[in-house]
Amino acid sequence: MTARADAGHVMTRSFHILTWLCLLALVVGCSSLTGRQITTSDANTHRKLSVVTSGGFAAAYNSLAPRFAAATGIELHTEYGSSSGGAPDSIPARLERGESFDLIILSQSSLNRLTEIGEVRPDTRRDLARSSIGMVVGEGAHVPDISTPDLFLDVVMDAESIGYSASASGTYLSTVLFPRLGLWDQLQRKSTRILSERVAAVVARGEVQIGFQQISEILPVEGATFVGPIPSEFQKVTTFSAGITKRAQNVTDAERLIAFLSSRDVAAAITETGLEPVVLEP
Repeated sequence: MTARADAGHVMTRSFHILTWLCLLALVVGCSSLTGRQITTSDANTHRKLSVVTSGGFAAAYNSLAPRFAAATGIELHTEYGSSSGGAPDSIPARLERGESFDLIILSQSSLNRLTEIGEVRPDTRRDLARSSIGMVVGEGAHVPDISTPDLFLDVVMDAESIGYSASASGTYLSTVLFPRLGLWDQLQRKSTRILSERVAAVVARGEVQIGFQQISEILPVEGATFVGPIPSEFQKVTTFSAGITKRAQNVTDAERLIAFLSSRDVAAAITETGLEPVVLEP
């Protein structure tokens, strides 16, 4: 074989090797790109958001959470606890133990306290709904008229037993309203402070004759009858608000959920649960 032929053979072989190397680099590059696309897609599909809500907003939240998850693909991990009251599963107690949530929903006053001690990011707070205190009796029991202050007080004084919430509404009744009216000394001995359970559920079991709690917490309970709101002269309206915690792992999606829960699109659904939605002007 001549020197010219040898050179041509070597050049041809080098060309083939170079071609294969280019093809290999292209395949590897495409594989890496595909891998990155799958990872990004998975991250978008499996985003998670940790939420804890108090009972006053729970019915509205439970109604709306599936709608939010379906629209966004965000997986909601939800827990429940009272706004205050000292129960082990109350939201303040859980945060004090170091439990971590992205978003909390509870009474405005409790959110204020948690913000003051550094548990909540101040610039993320938003009011969602207002709630009034209602009265409940067992299903089939006589439904009394409590439409005026005098009628309401007659019912309270005549009741054999009373249940009240350990959270915002019950705290107001037992530490503000009834003491102000000079009745707490008489009512306290026949009253039970209900921890970690809805008052209406205790009434439904017959453990107390009448009960008081946020209307939104009374309406979903089977075996209990909502009597009506307590008279406006005695009423205390509680605002339920949302905030993102300082330890939040998913701030972006928590902001999306707050915007959703405070939007006009969901106001009607919130109203159906016995709450008055707080819709901020855009």
